[in-house]
Amino acid sequence: MGAKTILSILFLISVAVAGVVVLRALPQSAANAPPEEILVAKVPLASGTLLRAEDLAWEPVTASRIGDEIVRPTPAIRQAKPELDQQARGLAYGAALRIALNSGDPIRPSILVKPGDRDFLRIVLTPSQRAISIPVATGGSSTGLLTPGDRVDVILTQAFKDPGEPLARRSVSETIVQDLRVLAIDAPDVKTQGYLGPSVTLEVTPEKAEAINVAAELGKISLTLRPAGLGVPVAAGQDSAIKPTWAGDVSPALGRVQAAVKPVVVQPPPIQIVRGIKREEVKTQ
Repeated sequence: MGAKTILSILFLISVAVAGVVVLRALPQSAANAPPEEILVAKVPLASGTLLRAEDLAWEPVTASRIGDEIVRPTPAIRQAKPELDQQARGLAYGAALRIALNSGDPIRPSILVKPGDRDFLRIVLTPSQRAISIPVATGGSSTGLLTPGDRVDVILTQAFKDPGEPLARRSVSETIVQDLRVLAIDAPDVKTQGYLGPSVTLEVTPEKAEAINVAAELGKISLTLRPAGLGVPVAAGQDSAIKPTWAGDVSPALGRVQAAVKPVVVQPPPIQIVRGIKREEVKTQ
């Protein structure tokens, strides 16, 4: 047998072995591949719910997909770009549900309505409630701390210009409304309006809307984030643990500065007495 024949036989054997290895590896890879995951409701959710991270979870597909579910990137893609996992979840964050869902039901874009959509407020608003949009000077909204669906308190801070008031009582901050739901957060157009802070849309009763409008005229409004499960706030008019905070409460030095200022003695003008052609001045004490 010639050398060429032997080489040809060896080459054919090596090709056959490689083919067998590849064929055996293919079904094994498919069997070991991680199952596809989709975004689902973690707990039962009512219609109009603003979706947050704690409402959602990734779960393996257990039935045939319709085709418009939010699919999680594969482990290989997540390892290369971890931010893609959050971007996939972000498709649902802040959106409201058009329909109620049970635990485990898939999240589909077709059942979501997002801020800016024409029917967003109609779907997300609770019956008898109103929506009010306010510019916020400071607070969590300006730092990205707040997201739609959070609960917040509204704080009013105002300054008084009356020079007759002591320095310690010329500024005050107080919580005017508690436990409001954040519906949307929008930043104003810097080019056309100037930056005044983000505009936050809140769900309120008509009475609370009036209180916030008055507060906006009095001073600066800021928001504080409430923890989950804090409970129902004290009703208006009842004794509350939240009291106004004056400038003197924050800086006791203001009271000492006021005490150190010497009072200015203002001399009253003299009194002029006219008797015929005579005029004389009498100094007052």
